[in-house]
Amino acid sequence: MTASNGDESTSSRSERMKEAARRRILDQAEAERIPVEETTRAVPDRRWRRGR
Repeated sequence: MTASNGDESTSSRSERMKEAARRRILDQAEAERIPVEETTRAVPDRRWRRGR
């Protein structure tokens, strides 16, 4: 039974670490997110060359 308890605690610890890492990544992505209002639409170069 002790081996089972050891495996269980290791498994739950790794699950908690994975969840913490996932939350950190999501928090960082949210912090770096640029609101749509602050972005501009990219225009291909050939559109500008056509008039020349």
